[in-house]
Amino acid sequence: MTPVQMKQRLEQAYPDGTVQVVDLTGTEDHYQVAITSNAFKGLSRIQQHQHVMDVFKAELKTGEVHALTIKTSLPQN
Repeated sequence: MTPVQMKQRLEQAYPDGTVQVVDLTGTEDHYQVAITSNAFKGLSRIQQHQHVMDVFKAELKTGEVHALTIKTSLPQN
């Protein structure tokens, strides 16, 4: 999965949010993502991260995405 594909998938999952994707190793399987979205309102940090991981459930299971570092936040109004 390329960084562009990862960003597109996250933007579809969080259309109101801002998304940043960094390929940590250049091998397209270790990523850091940062998402700011109202979708995280009322969720614990663990629930927020699980929400993001569910977007890549299949890729995490097969190892296409080997490592995923997640940063989530709510928009500052």
